[in-house]
Amino acid sequence: MILSCSNISKAFGSNTVLEQISFHIEEHEKAAIVGINGAGKSTLLKIIIGQLSPDSGEVVLSKGKTIGYLAQHQDLESSRTIYEEVLEIKRPVIRMEERIRELELQMKHTDGQKLENLLAEYDRLNHQFELENGYAYKSEVTGVLKGLGFLEDEFNKPVTTLSGGQKTRVSLGKLLLSNPDIILLDEPTNHLDMESISWLENYLLNYSGSVIIVAHDRYFLNQVVKKIVELEQGHSQVYLGNYEEYSRKRAMIRQAQMKAYLNQQQEIKHQQEVITKLKSFNREKSIKRAESREKLLSKIEVLEKPAEIKDAMAITLEPRTESGNDVLAIRNLSKSFGPLTLFSCVDMDIKKGERVAIIGNNGTGKSTLLKIIMDLLPGDTGEIRPGSKVHVGYYDQEQQVLHPEKTIFDEIQDEYPDMDNTRVRNVLAAFLFTGDDVFKRISDLSGGERGRVSLAKLMLSEANFLILDEPTNHLDLTSKEILEDALSHYTGTVLYVSHDRYFINKTATRILELTGQTFINYLGNYDYYLEKKEELTKVYTGQAPMSGLSVKTAGPLSGLTASTLSASLSAQTAENVWPGKPKDTAGKMDWKAQKKEQARIRKRQNDQKKAEEMIQQLEKRDGQIDTMLTLEEVYTDVGKLVELNQEKEEISKKLEVLYDLWAELAEEETTKT
Repeated sequence: MILSCSNISKAFGSNTVLEQISFHIEEHEKAAIVGINGAGKSTLLKIIIGQLSPDSGEVVLSKGKTIGYLAQHQDLESSRTIYEEVLEIKRPVIRMEERIRELELQMKHTDGQKLENLLAEYDRLNHQFELENGYAYKSEVTGVLKGLGFLEDEFNKPVTTLSGGQKTRVSLGKLLLSNPDIILLDEPTNHLDMESISWLENYLLNYSGSVIIVAHDRYFLNQVVKKIVELEQGHSQVYLGNYEEYSRKRAMIRQAQMKAYLNQQQEIKHQQEVITKLKSFNREKSIKRAESREKLLSKIEVLEKPAEIKDAMAITLEPRTESGNDVLAIRNLSKSFGPLTLFSCVDMDIKKGERVAIIGNNGTGKSTLLKIIMDLLPGDTGEIRPGSKVHVGYYDQEQQVLHPEKTIFDEIQDEYPDMDNTRVRNVLAAFLFTGDDVFKRISDLSGGERGRVSLAKLMLSEANFLILDEPTNHLDLTSKEILEDALSHYTGTVLYVSHDRYFINKTATRILELTGQTFINYLGNYDYYLEKKEELTKVYTGQAPMSGLSVKTAGPLSGLTASTLSASLSAQTAENVWPGKPKDTAGKMDWKAQKKEQARIRKRQNDQKKAEEMIQQLEKRDGQIDTMLTLEEVYTDVGKLVELNQEKEEISKKLEVLYDLWAELAEEETTKT
């Protein structure tokens, strides 16, 4: 074990963020900390690194081990160039190299004992230099910078001229090259393109130290980590496995917890009903039984109701009208900015029901294409034709479609004036805006909040063609899953730009990769794209784009239309669930056992109901006899009096048996459940 967190608690004022958080990290282990926005992930990293003090608990780092940290936001101030800044992390190795060169010069002009001393120091430094990869430190720096997306002609850019995202990449490069025993990374993929993220995945997988990552990139987590620490409502739960295993186990645990809670609540209710019924019998034996059950009930450790995730959007995407089969046609489209050509001679068709993802490196023109389609930017050449009955809904990652001077409430109501105040509030509540939050100005919102407002407008648009630019940016894991589910069930057409590979893998039916000023078409999800990428990129980017046909089709599905692909998938699905397929013996046995148990439960319920009905009838008759015995014409008639007393005795004996039977049946239900 290299790091231990024991009972970490932290509150800010009355807001408890972390409560009794405990987990440990082994040497060489790769772990992730996940949770919704505001769960305390970054706070926990800052406590581990020592930037914040916990209110209670302790962090223990193994003796002699080093730790490095990349914060989410970097304010890197330096007069050096990018290369010089990153190279500075190798200063100890550089000094060692300088000393080795000095020793070489001194040894040329020295002899005797002094020479032997210099040789000894020279051998020691050379050995250390080799251990620290001294002969390759410059290529190591170059490799890391290129891996993080910097071009060689950018190496001499001054750090002061860089954007916040570029500064974060420089800081990440320095951290990786410093080679600490534990690396803490807070959202390291935020400012990286797909190729850089893939490079970072491989780097971390082969990293000899331990890694703790906070990230919303589920594909990245799936590839890198083998342990997940989930933070929820201040508490922690540790799961072994990658993100998909965590997601599956979490769902199973939540389901089991809710089932256990509901079962216990049902049992408590049943016991309370039995106790009430036994007391109503008003006999000593029944009252004792009721009191015994009350004692047992008081000793039950009542389970807390599992927390329902209240920080989850409720989004339903459904088109108001159906479009024609041809949703969008693009012909001979080109776009350049000065000498930089983004794409040229693009022909593209989008068909009804497709979910098309556009991917590619930063700066290749993905978002530009969407803006041209939306008529927010002009194309240099070409034509864009929407199909019949196409109604477009647009999600802009820059949120330029929102009005900064308006409140959230006005943003929705002005767009949809037919909606009354209550409905507007209900819609906003579904996107986590409640109370006075609805009167916040758009200009005062965070990126995530603006994204939720845009998604609310998108849902209300009831469009049949959604054009989305980085829709998962700023969304937490839960919200991403909800959006994925909504898009997967959406019956319209979707064209989107995203760098979220997990999201693409879950939602895309086709991928268009923008590379080499052209689009390569892959008829499948992200996994299929990875399988075919190298092969297709070599084939198509080595050729000049053909005039009027710059979308190339990858793989064995070439030529399939959306409708034939859909029919093919439907046929496969039908084959998988064909009722003639043999069922396994274990399944039959389970079914028989289930039917037998259901029959037993029905019989017990019927027997108990009959016993209750007979008890009610006999108690009613017993009450009637008591009333009759008070009548003068009865208690003065000895024959009638004897007859009624005998009947009352018989009723008492029957009731005794029925009370015991009812109690036994109630006990049987308790035992079986």
